[in-house]
Amino acid sequence: MKVLGILGSLRKESLNRKLLQAAVNLGPEGVDIEIFDRVGEFPIFNDDLAGDPPPVVSEFKQRVRAADAILFVSPEYNHSIPGGLKNTIDWGSRPSSDNCFNDKPAAIMGAGDGMGGTVRMQPHLRQVMLDLNMHTINDELLVREGASKFDGRGILIDEKTRMAVTAHLAALAAWTQKLR
Repeated sequence: MKVLGILGSLRKESLNRKLLQAAVNLGPEGVDIEIFDRVGEFPIFNDDLAGDPPPVVSEFKQRVRAADAILFVSPEYNHSIPGGLKNTIDWGSRPSSDNCFNDKPAAIMGAGDGMGGTVRMQPHLRQVMLDLNMHTINDELLVREGASKFDGRGILIDEKTRMAVTAHLAALAAWTQKLR
């Protein structure tokens, strides 16, 4: 099973980049997670260009379509979806007749420094995913106080979080199989 992990952070040392890498390493047997971390390369969405998108958009849409499922891993900015991730989603869904997310199984994970983790971003993203006709698992993975969960090399060392990531990915794999 091929899962495309879409990183919503631009930072090279972001907690969410570390979380996505942990997901790659902790995925169930038979689940291959490929990382897409180029949301910063997308121009600001312009519907006038949707019919002839830039190459990064075309490549992104191909990668989404080739995946069996989508895993969004993102921080929370101002209680919502980071602008770069939302912009990427807008490009992928337009024109509406070419929505690459249509009918895709999906899951959301996010890490933050505080106690809230990404508790406010995830429902906003879920609302957008509903409009895109994505089928999300009925679970969220919030990594609170994320800086304490990784070591200096970026390795996820918190055992409870490791188990939660593994369970979350297993749920996504089972959901994807069920929808097939």
